[in-house]
Amino acid sequence: MKQCITKHVGLDVHKESIEIATADVRGGEVHHVGRIGGDLPALDAALARLHCPVTSLQVVYEAGPCGYAIHRHLVAHGIACAVVAPSLTPKRSGERIKTDRRDALKLARLSRAGKLRAIRVPDAEDEAIRDLLRAREDTVRVQRNARHRLKALLLRQDVRYAGKTAWTPAHERWLARVHLPTPARQIVFQEYVDSVHQATQRITRLDRVIGDLLPGWSRYPLVKELQALRGVQQLHAAVLVAEIGPIERFESPRQLMGFLGLTPSESSSSSRRRQGAITKTGNAFARRALVEAAWQYRLPARIGTTIARRQGGCSEPARAIAWKAQLRLCARFRSLRARRMLSTKAVVAIARELSGFVWAIACQQATNR
Repeated sequence: MKQCITKHVGLDVHKESIEIATADVRGGEVHHVGRIGGDLPALDAALARLHCPVTSLQVVYEAGPCGYAIHRHLVAHGIACAVVAPSLTPKRSGERIKTDRRDALKLARLSRAGKLRAIRVPDAEDEAIRDLLRAREDTVRVQRNARHRLKALLLRQDVRYAGKTAWTPAHERWLARVHLPTPARQIVFQEYVDSVHQATQRITRLDRVIGDLLPGWSRYPLVKELQALRGVQQLHAAVLVAEIGPIERFESPRQLMGFLGLTPSESSSSSRRRQGAITKTGNAFARRALVEAAWQYRLPARIGTTIARRQGGCSEPARAIAWKAQLRLCARFRSLRARRMLSTKAVVAIARELSGFVWAIACQQATNR
């Protein structure tokens, strides 16, 4: 049964405080209720003082560092709640004053006008897997920065590695033989080496945990199906599913491309049409995973032993879509390079089309579920 909303409530949520504003559906001024503490009991008490049934409220707040605890709490108590993206909240031109109170009033007013678009709130299980995958990506970033600091230190001392590839076993043995001229620099060098090793060990531990927990995830069947695509290994597939959520909810591949920020920006007027770089809106983690996978399509289309092994657990429709993707995207990359397009730009274009095949496999898997 659809709820009858009589009052819209805008919340400006912070760690220590929440500003509350209300707007009646019948019109009139938007009222500022006040500021309360940032905990859930204080919010429950404030909503109970609004002199209307809580089931007739429509609560909205912007996504932020406080997560989805308020949304899950209110929905569990039968209160309609929507989380909106700050980047999609309409803003008046010339607006130069921004306060917590004004933000709460604006949310209540825009919610009553129907100008806010809610984002999808992941369930607790999906969010936990997503946090685990993001922790690995954070650790990879820490490892990369530690390696850069170590290489910069050696370069300043004119200590150069003669081998071709760094961070191989041979490079590790070379690092063990490096001696810098002063004790202070040697200590700094050893600390940097230890930080690289610690980050590497953390990545290994997280990879092991991810491999153990993914098979018990309710969305793991889709993770397996997406691995039929070339370049989409288990980690890439898990990132896509965890970050995007139900991929089949998009009505078309173009909507998914827009969600990932892979569509080109455009500035057109009259007969002039000019397209620029991709918009980079939406989820950056999923977009990065797709771009990494897209680099594999610079090579000729073929099914090697690695892809064949991954496809062993995939359905026949998924393998057919994956082969169709290879034939199209490999040829597409050669075509773009023949037009003297930079490899980096060509790979982004391939990633945009690859997201369409991801959508096709997700829809196929949802139909057969």
